[in-house]
Amino acid sequence: MMPSRKSFYGCRGQHVLAILSTITLLALAGCGGGGSEVTNGGGGSSSSSGGGGSPPPSGSNTAPTISGSPVTTTVAGRAWTFTPTATDPNGDRITFEIQNRPAWATFDNTTGRLSGTPSAANVGSFANVVISATDGTGRSSLPAFSINVSAVASGTATVAWTAPTTRSDGTALTNLAGYRIYYGVGPNSFDNVIEVNTVGVTNFVVENLSAGTWYFAVSARDSTGAESGLSSAATKTIS
Repeated sequence: MMPSRKSFYGCRGQHVLAILSTITLLALAGCGGGGSEVTNGGGGSSSSSGGGGSPPPSGSNTAPTISGSPVTTTVAGRAWTFTPTATDPNGDRITFEIQNRPAWATFDNTTGRLSGTPSAANVGSFANVVISATDGTGRSSLPAFSINVSAVASGTATVAWTAPTTRSDGTALTNLAGYRIYYGVGPNSFDNVIEVNTVGVTNFVVENLSAGTWYFAVSARDSTGAESGLSSAATKTIS
């Protein structure tokens, strides 16, 4: 999970840093994929049934709702995890079920969490995985999804940014301490973090990227630990 950042005006009254003004993504020669810059990337979730409107009549049962968008690519030797979100309009206890669970993954019937670390022997596609939520009477399911396990993670991407000089209130930033590069395989799934502790560094080569589209964003932090918001996301597709 992405490490939490301090509140916008936290850290003993000091303002957090201004959001980084730019982030660009450059393709490296021999990466095997094109690079492009995308801003304001959005995420999504899926749900098999809705739970809005008026509460159900007394004595009736409404099936639970379930939502979530699992990451569908990973690489051998890298941990993979997904936990859906489910609610029940009647307040009934929810349990989870799964169909076509990959042999390398474990499933928690209480939380719906599917997780595991595929090995080199698990390279391939694991299709038609279906996670459902049930209250014992009604059931809702996420759309079937696949998990594609790649053998080699050899792609690279260069992330570059512009160092901030002011805080969010317009005052000078005099104690910049470094940056954090967040990246992952979804627009809101920054599961990996790289610490850059040299203030003068404003670009970094991210290595060991598997095939697929990767999303990158950068934050800045000061010597007190206060951290800015994330920059706009940039993407690169590794083939």
